Amino acid sequence: MTPLAGGVSSDIWRVDLASGPVCVKRALGQLRVAAEWTAPRERADYEVAWLRIAGEVDGVEVPAVLAHDTEGKLFVMRYLDPERHPVWKGELAAGRIDPAFAARVGRAVGRVHAATAGKAEVQTQFDTADLFDALRVEPYLLATARADPDLSDRLRALAARTLGAKIALVHGDVSPKNILVGPTGPVLLDAECAWYGDPAFDLAFVATHLLLKTLWRPAHASAYLQALDALAEAYFAEADWEPRAALDRRVAALTPALLLARVDGKSPVEYLTEARDKDTVRRIAGPLVSTPVETLRAVTDRWARGLEDG
Repeated sequence: MTPLAGGVSSDIWRVDLASGPVCVKRALGQLRVAAEWTAPRERADYEVAWLRIAGEVDGVEVPAVLAHDTEGKLFVMRYLDPERHPVWKGELAAGRIDPAFAARVGRAVGRVHAATAGKAEVQTQFDTADLFDALRVEPYLLATARADPDLSDRLRALAARTLGAKIALVHGDVSPKNILVGPTGPVLLDAECAWYGDPAFDLAFVATHLLLKTLWRPAHASAYLQALDALAEAYFAEADWEPRAALDRRVAALTPALLLARVDGKSPVEYLTEARDKDTVRRIAGPLVSTPVETLRAVTDRWARGLEDG
């Protein structure tokens, strides 16, 4: 058994068997962050269920689940060789930014949402609002509301609206660190925040990461923005369950709130360490929380102008 570098919420190992390597993942009760942050370990069961549902959607690739221990809150997946499946975050950091690949990510996420929107049986299976609250709403939106009192009312209202939505099956952690660049396209990982709720969250979450990377690697800022545009357009092309304007409006409200959460919430991004960069996030995102815009494109345009002004 060889421990693998993972996120803050699970133990992950490569286990070498006589038949070849597999990957084992076990959910933690206390997440590895400075703040006190606990979450139900039952999320491992919902992650397995999300992987099985998403794996049946045309054009969506996930690791195959080989075994599932409901008592131990762990499961076994097919091991994907990192040489053939590099992490998208690493590719983005190195400046290997392919808008066509980003579009395939958006398309895959959109297809999972489209395949599950309005499905009562999926909603019943993923009645996980308490879990999503513990993993996303409280540590991101509500913790940020406590850190930014001037925006507290807006953030709390957004949290309540998000938790109240029951539209489609949401991944909850669509981040470049949870996406592999596979030989045939993106491979989606780490769906332990799975919840039947607002699909706008997934697009806003990945948009947040691509926007923040413009501060992390400013030489590639324009390429990150191009990738985000390609991802969003491919996603919206799959979004047939509601009018684009309504969905886009919710994405535009969530994105700046999540930007603030990555500097003022319980899970700050590890690569923004300079006070100036954190202040840039607050300077641009704060007014967008106070006075929301109508589209994600308007958010990205404001972000790009803010970087130029900074």
